[in-house]
Amino acid sequence: VIQLDGDFTAITREGNTLRCGAGASLIAVCRAAAENSLSGIEWGYGIPGSLGGGVYMNAGAYGGELRDVLTEVTFLDETGEYRTLPAAELSLSYRHSIFEDRPGTVIVGAVLTLTPGDPAAIRAAMEDYMSRRREKQPLEYPSAGSTFKRPVGQFAGKLIEDCGLRGFRVGGAAISEKHCGFVVNLGNATCADVVSLTEQVRQIVLEKTGCTLEREIRVVK
Repeated sequence: VIQLDGDFTAITREGNTLRCGAGASLIAVCRAAAENSLSGIEWGYGIPGSLGGGVYMNAGAYGGELRDVLTEVTFLDETGEYRTLPAAELSLSYRHSIFEDRPGTVIVGAVLTLTPGDPAAIRAAMEDYMSRRREKQPLEYPSAGSTFKRPVGQFAGKLIEDCGLRGFRVGGAAISEKHCGFVVNLGNATCADVVSLTEQVRQIVLEKTGCTLEREIRVVK
């Protein structure tokens, strides 16, 4: 696993845009936008992970997605050459980008185009989103965020709850008692625990509802 650090976490403002390293956390990007009175990414405040990871899967929440503000992405291609593509050429859709189909690439930076706004209103919106997350999501436990993609016309957490899986546990991993869309680490969960738990949940939900859940989290092998 390679962690992008140092210069790859830098965030600089250029007019109404933020030029961000892929290693910058989404929280840091949201804070930088607020500090520069730029609106459009408030919904991302509180999402765990990096901007590069967010671009890779077109992260989103509360009706917003990165593709709404993404202008261009710089990456290393399969030959190790730097390339830059506009957002329109990244095949951005629900939790998907072209990078999922090109495993030999490495996202190194992105440019976001935002809208000037009132700094007080921007911060109020960010705190509202964070408050909603604290109220509804199991932030008191480590997790990788929302575990399953939202099925068309359904909600993964509701399907899991309806199948009686609230609190379902494998080793140190468990379906959150607070929000069934999250798998949390109760203290000593291993990757194997999480993978086994998600596979069992997918099988049970399929058998009981006919709906196939797809993991939103990525398993690195």
